[in-house]
Amino acid sequence: MPAERTQNPRNARPYDDAPDTDAAFRRIAALPDGPEKSALRQEVVCAWMPMAVRLARRFRHRGETFEDLKQVAQLGLVKAVSRFDPGFGTAFPAFAIPTILGEVKRHFRDELWVVHVPRRVQELRGRVRSADHELSASLGGAIPAVHEIAAHAGLTEAEVRLGQGALESFTARSLDAMPGSSADSYPLTDTLGGVEPGFDRIINREALRPLLRALPERERQILYLRFFCGMTQARIGLQFGVSQMHVSRLITRTCARLRDQVMSDTRDLRKAS
Repeated sequence: MPAERTQNPRNARPYDDAPDTDAAFRRIAALPDGPEKSALRQEVVCAWMPMAVRLARRFRHRGETFEDLKQVAQLGLVKAVSRFDPGFGTAFPAFAIPTILGEVKRHFRDELWVVHVPRRVQELRGRVRSADHELSASLGGAIPAVHEIAAHAGLTEAEVRLGQGALESFTARSLDAMPGSSADSYPLTDTLGGVEPGFDRIINREALRPLLRALPERERQILYLRFFCGMTQARIGLQFGVSQMHVSRLITRTCARLRDQVMSDTRDLRKAS
């Protein structure tokens, strides 16, 4: 049985997109699961589709395409039609509108954040945004100050700044974007710093420093003469009264032990973290 709009003035609805589907819902409730019930639900969904589109229109200009908003709102409508029970005596719009709006808001909350934002910050964002719009309207379009938003929304100034920081988190600019319109503009990637070539050397030296101090005096002196003074193994051997081969074996053994100690410390740090 197709859902039809009522023409009775006594049953006039507040919107033109509010058809009279009470009889259809009563029939749906009485039917067993099957093709007939599914087809009737589909007819009711189609009848109320303009309302879902109208509700989706409220969320335009918030970083999502209107086509996607309509799809999300229509999904909420399908859920509302499937769950609605006319036996509770509630009008369908009173049940459907919160269901559709909740579906759209969940879409914004869960799907559109390019940067992950905690739920509390998302809520602060909404309160700050609403307070900013209300104050701007009362101030004739002027931008309200942080302390004015805080007083209006019942927040601290720190919470307002936190919410303001999340206002643009729905979208992100590409690193290949060219900010500005002048001929001298350059992509954002050119503003990123490069890797400091001496950074790894500093990390390695700091990791080795306490291990070198713990070495026996002779081994520490041999490493110092070889790697910091540039002395050959033969000259080091003459200074310590040993052969060049002995110096070579000692350096190799000491360096291997130091490397194993550093790697072991690194593994322990990773396990601890």
